[in-house]
Amino acid sequence: MYDNYIFDLYGTLVDIHTNEENPYLWKKMTEIYASYGAYYDKGELKKTFRSRCQELEKVAENQWFETNVTEVFQWCFSQKGISVSLEIARNIAIFFRVLSRKYIRCYDGVVELLKMLKKSGKKIYLLSNAQSDFTRPEITLLGLEKYFDGIFISSEVGVKKPGKEFYEKLIYTYNLKPARSIMIGNDIKADILGAKAVGFHTLYIHSNISPAEDVEQMGKNFGATYIIWDGDFCKIAPLICKK
Repeated sequence: MYDNYIFDLYGTLVDIHTNEENPYLWKKMTEIYASYGAYYDKGELKKTFRSRCQELEKVAENQWFETNVTEVFQWCFSQKGISVSLEIARNIAIFFRVLSRKYIRCYDGVVELLKMLKKSGKKIYLLSNAQSDFTRPEITLLGLEKYFDGIFISSEVGVKKPGKEFYEKLIYTYNLKPARSIMIGNDIKADILGAKAVGFHTLYIHSNISPAEDVEQMGKNFGATYIIWDGDFCKIAPLICKK
């Protein structure tokens, strides 16, 4: 068995479906902004929000820079001459996520595996490309927080997978030995190639929300230590928990 088990979240432990293009979502967001005195015309808020996110990514010096959308929500108020606290912006971000989310649930076998690893005294970490104010409430909602010895979310760190800085922060913070660690994820580029670059063992699981381009790699050797193509999470334990 390994000493350290590092998991991706969405598409690996958690099945989720969101729709951030829903007109109803942006209508309600516009109403929320108006309630604070920040008046946006129909479609204007969505355009302003998207443009700001793209602008921040364009000027970033790091290729793997991660935008913090809570700060973008706060910035959108300032464009209408309204100043709000970061706490208010955080509540706006949570509201946005709840409205855009159609469902969220753990895949079958997730809780059982985490419980087994915890009982065995193994260290469990989360390394997720995500937005903190979307993801931390969802981790709590699903009751997963108690299983992790460390949670790393890209918007908090400012970089995302497969950037080495993201992986290295986890390694240095907890003094992990890469040779005794395994990354489990559903994205070949972000989770597998990124983890291999820092010396982790890897397990790729192809899930219903894996990147479409991953399908092109079926039957090819992309260097993962283990591969599960059918998305069956229950197959992970026999592979990575061998004594």
